[in-house]
Amino acid sequence: MSPPYTAPARAPDLTGLPRTYIDTGSVEIFRDEALDYASRLSATGVNVDLHMWGGRSDGFDGFVPHAAVSRASEATRDEFIRRALERV
Repeated sequence: MSPPYTAPARAPDLTGLPRTYIDTGSVEIFRDEALDYASRLSATGVNVDLHMWGGRSDGFDGFVPHAAVSRASEATRDEFIRRALERV
């Protein structure tokens, strides 16, 4: 198995990781893994911004970038990044 720093979700202890943004489509194949990771992070005190986009699959925002849900997803992600950079 690769070292945990190559895929933080594989780490047995997630304590001390930075605030994290996770988004997933509700019909994405890795949805449950994303939800589990968010839950594990939260359980160790990591602040998590979790967003699940209803009826969407992996890469939906790239396949239909002009759809309202894609624009909402991008705006939400951009806002998270903007707030994170303000803290630096």
